Amino acid sequence: MSAIRLDASKQYYATSSLVVGYALCSSLLAVINKFAITNFNYPGLLTSLQYLTSTLGVWLLGKLGLLHHDPFTLENAKKFLPAALVFYLAIFTNTNLLRHANVDTFIVFRSCTPLLVAVADTAFRKQPCPSKLTFLSLVIILGGAVGYVATDSGFTLTAYSWALAYLVTITTEMVYIKHMVTNLGLNTWGFVFYNNLLSLMMAPLFWIITGEYVDVFIAMGSNTLFNPVAFMAVSLSCVFGLLISFFGFAARKAISATAFTVSGVVNKFLTVAINVLIWDKHASPFGLMCLLFTIAGGVLYQQSVTAVVTTAPSAVSNKNDYGDSDEEKGISAKISGV
Repeated sequence: MSAIRLDASKQYYATSSLVVGYALCSSLLAVINKFAITNFNYPGLLTSLQYLTSTLGVWLLGKLGLLHHDPFTLENAKKFLPAALVFYLAIFTNTNLLRHANVDTFIVFRSCTPLLVAVADTAFRKQPCPSKLTFLSLVIILGGAVGYVATDSGFTLTAYSWALAYLVTITTEMVYIKHMVTNLGLNTWGFVFYNNLLSLMMAPLFWIITGEYVDVFIAMGSNTLFNPVAFMAVSLSCVFGLLISFFGFAARKAISATAFTVSGVVNKFLTVAINVLIWDKHASPFGLMCLLFTIAGGVLYQQSVTAVVTTAPSAVSNKNDYGDSDEEKGISAKISGV
């Protein structure tokens, strides 16, 4: 019995470390990416450099024997390609949203993902409707988002078009990637390797579609592509891109989709604090209040989920192929996290 408790304790601390690592990376990456795209205005190239860093990092560490990742096979690549495409679109819309709007706008739309995921869960996965407390938390999230948008002095059609595109793609990514993580059978670093390698291979197509390659060639010809600040910003974003790849996939495998998506909203409190402290690229005081109100809805949602899971301990041993015991017990809404 004591051995079981010891194993459970080790598992708890291991899982907690993954969640904390993911939360820190997720909190800092939004600000770092905004800093990078402000000083390096080539979103397609920026994300490609992130993919390249992550791919080479995993490959090199694997060659040195410091980690193990599943080898590349065409069969696994074909299976994972749809997930990689959704992931690429989520990062692509994310980067362009940060290019045209501040970090606070990004967080508000990020925090709205539970609304879409709750609808998708109920409509497509035939899960029961959210409980009263869960529904209240979703209303609070929606109210905070509406208040923010209504008072956003930086509102532009371009920025909010990217925001809506990001909201749809990140919601799809959260649901679909979770399915791939638990069903394809790759280890954590294998998912990181496949995800970034396939995304890197798709990048040139988007460079052509958006016409960004023209701007990049012009900047290279005039030797203005990089300056010291831009180089530092891009380097930071690449390093944190690798870190969040690992912690993101590891956390997805260690905890339920509900818990994972909730953590992605709660850690945004730290993002807001950092963003306000380091520069003036943030919302008005009332906008910040609405933003915090939206995030508070995510915290309330977490409490509603925790309460239901606590009253149903038998669910722990009844995980389905998603690895989500709480979903089997009828908890339908999920909050998106990256």
